[in-house]
Amino acid sequence: MTTANTDSIRNIIGVIGNVISFGLFASPAPTFYKIIKKGAVEDFSPNPYLATILNCALWVFYGLPFVHPHSILVVTINGVGLVVEFAYIFTYLMYANKKQRLYVFKVMAIEVIFFALVVGVTLGFLHTIERRTMVVGIFCLIFNIAMYAMPLDVMLLVIRTKSVEYMPFFLLLANFLNGGTWLTFALLRFDLYIFISNGSGCILGLIQLIIYGTYYKSTPKKNNDEKPSGDVQLSSV
Repeated sequence: MTTANTDSIRNIIGVIGNVISFGLFASPAPTFYKIIKKGAVEDFSPNPYLATILNCALWVFYGLPFVHPHSILVVTINGVGLVVEFAYIFTYLMYANKKQRLYVFKVMAIEVIFFALVVGVTLGFLHTIERRTMVVGIFCLIFNIAMYAMPLDVMLLVIRTKSVEYMPFFLLLANFLNGGTWLTFALLRFDLYIFISNGSGCILGLIQLIIYGTYYKSTPKKNNDEKPSGDVQLSSV
């Protein structure tokens, strides 16, 4: 297979990955619609969305030509992800109380400082593509695996209760397919950091699907209006 053919296939896989990842970014929209209708965030946690903002920002920086060339599709989907996550946080702030808003502002300030340090050190002290790729890639790897691992508490709950009530199947499937798509993308023009992070995500996604299949029959049946929203923010790349 020629390099041109490989690049074409890689681009197609990347576009598919963009579509699946956008679906994951959009999955919490019903929850925010409920917040708007209620006019209050109540006990809803902004933490998954705050974490996703930093994760997306790091991947956007990683995909820039002067950090890691040939990664424009990584930049596009995470750029879209940033816009979507900021929209979620903006909505949260509109209906949060003073204490909740202060918490969000504190976390955002910490994230901005951390991201600025990563950018400053990378551009100021690392003068080769290889070194920039390695340093930024390690940070992306850590945060991406952490994002994929977020549903682990739900997995433990499913095992303990023998019920998949709080484990939305289609979101789990999308997460697995997302990891597999970006894993394939990384293999076609080998990218160590995308490969490791999404290889881990693919394995975790498969484990979650196996757990779902194991406990599906033992789950008590409920009416559709009693089912939880299954709002879980997952990784995009």
